[in-house]
Amino acid sequence: MMFQRDSGGAAWLIVGLGNPGEKYEDTRHNVGFQVIDELAERQGRPVQRLKFKALTGLLTISGEKALVMKPVTYMNLSGEAVRPAADFYKLPPERILVISD
Repeated sequence: MMFQRDSGGAAWLIVGLGNPGEKYEDTRHNVGFQVIDELAERQGRPVQRLKFKALTGLLTISGEKALVMKPVTYMNLSGEAVRPAADFYKLPPERILVISD
């Protein structure tokens, strides 16, 4: 995947879907969270800043910035986190990658 963007900020938004809480921690529904954690771990960058109703982090993928996020809303309400982030970075839907089970 090649990331490009003319202006500053994140070129992509990568959203790992899941449900908050220990009850769901190791279930298939949290595979999106697990993928985000793996990407962040590989770069040694934490995904812990609470912004846009999500735990967020900025990673570099293929030389471009990507905001990764794990919404703290339940899965069915994840749009409450995704939309404000996409609006803030002026990212069209084709620049949003959603990881789910």
